[in-house]
Amino acid sequence: MTSNNRLSRTVAYAAAVAFLSAGTSVCLYAQSAAPAPDAGKAIDLKKSLMAPIDLTRPAELNYSSSASSSDEVASAENFMPRFGEDQPPPRRTYGRRTNYSDRWHNPDGSNKYTFNAGAGFTLPTGSAGKELGTSWKFQVGAGYNFSKKFAVLLQYDYDKLGLTSGNINRQYARYTNLNLVDSNGNPISLAGLDGNAHMWSFTLNPMYTFYQGDSVGAYVIGGGGFYRKITNWTLPQTGVFCDFFGFCYQFTQNQTFDHYSNNAGGVNGGIGFTYRFSRFASEKLYAEARYVWVDNQPSSNSVNSYYPENNKRTGYFPITVGIRW
Repeated sequence: MTSNNRLSRTVAYAAAVAFLSAGTSVCLYAQSAAPAPDAGKAIDLKKSLMAPIDLTRPAELNYSSSASSSDEVASAENFMPRFGEDQPPPRRTYGRRTNYSDRWHNPDGSNKYTFNAGAGFTLPTGSAGKELGTSWKFQVGAGYNFSKKFAVLLQYDYDKLGLTSGNINRQYARYTNLNLVDSNGNPISLAGLDGNAHMWSFTLNPMYTFYQGDSVGAYVIGGGGFYRKITNWTLPQTGVFCDFFGFCYQFTQNQTFDHYSNNAGGVNGGIGFTYRFSRFASEKLYAEARYVWVDNQPSSNSVNSYYPENNKRTGYFPITVGIRW
């Protein structure tokens, strides 16, 4: 009985081992027969980050249904900048070439035409300073601006020139030696002898502005043209004036009795400074100093001149302050 049990147990163990072996073989065969899955591709992170982003909205994507199309149009119109009557015009751009040029303006925005008026005083120098004294002057001009920097001006200057006391005393001695008489043959009294001189001119003057800030500017100017030098010698004369009501008054004033003039060409040159109240203003205050040299020479009608100094070359400094626009 015991031997039969052992045999039965042995057969059972052998059957179990055989079954397990068969099952293992079947599983291994199934795994080897099944196709291996594809290995996943490696992720290229840099390429993904550098790829362009598609911002297009799919047609089926809609926003909230509470906003109508008319509301969207109104919002878009409010967002866009407006330039209607209630809006100021666009501001002018500085620092670059402007994009307009018309009858009155150059392409750089400067006015094509310029005008000036000023006044000041004169300072004779050199040999002229021994005969002529300091006095006043005025100046007017007009011209054409080719750009902000370069212009040409046509100017009229009236430069008053005083006479020194030494010059008057010398002329007094000359007239005394002539023994002058009037139309009735009576000797002329030289008491109160006086005189005056002036120079007027028309000149063409190129002007170059080498510096221009928001307010302050600087320029050089020079040119030449026609100059006329005039000297008048006067004596006091007594006269009578009667007004509208018949009342008469006696008065004394200087009257010219000897006159000299000389025409000549001349040149001038100098430097000036300008000031404008804002960068938008076209008007400028200016102050300038020039040197004027006139080539006065004796003429055919001055052979018997009693005042040869009027035919000498003339040099002086005119100082002018005025406004240019």
